[in-house]
Amino acid sequence: MTDRVRCWMIKRNCSASPGQLAAVFASIVAVSFAIGAVFAAHGFWLVLPFVGVETLAVAAAFLCYGRRAADYERIEISGGEIAVEQVEGSQRSVRRLPAPWARVEVKRQGRTGRVSVWLAAGAERIEVGRHLLDTRRLQLAEELKMAIARPLPA
Repeated sequence: MTDRVRCWMIKRNCSASPGQLAAVFASIVAVSFAIGAVFAAHGFWLVLPFVGVETLAVAAAFLCYGRRAADYERIEISGGEIAVEQVEGSQRSVRRLPAPWARVEVKRQGRTGRVSVWLAAGAERIEVGRHLLDTRRLQLAEELKMAIARPLPA
């Protein structure tokens, strides 16, 4: 007999693949150094160090983007437990809650503030849906409430 599984995969919406990101970075570096070389050829050689600083700044920005581009959350309900896997940068955590005692908590900061969704059981609380917009976060909360209230038959 197989267990039925409900699963939600929540990822950041990244518009560029790693290959595309590398191509954009290479083109920025090539254009910047070409312009810097033209200025250096005309006697303005101090432009080249600034091109190097600009390249380092762009590389740092792309590195920060790349480290967070693959962040995700995976929520899985199966076999009487809820597993929440969260990956942020190089940090990965998997936390488990007993499904029969689990509840979904929705908190709103202020009247029109950010919505946060929490899975809780006893004193254990896990924030989920951090990569979603508020409307989608509320939809996730409703889906989780229904999934917890009505477990799938085995």
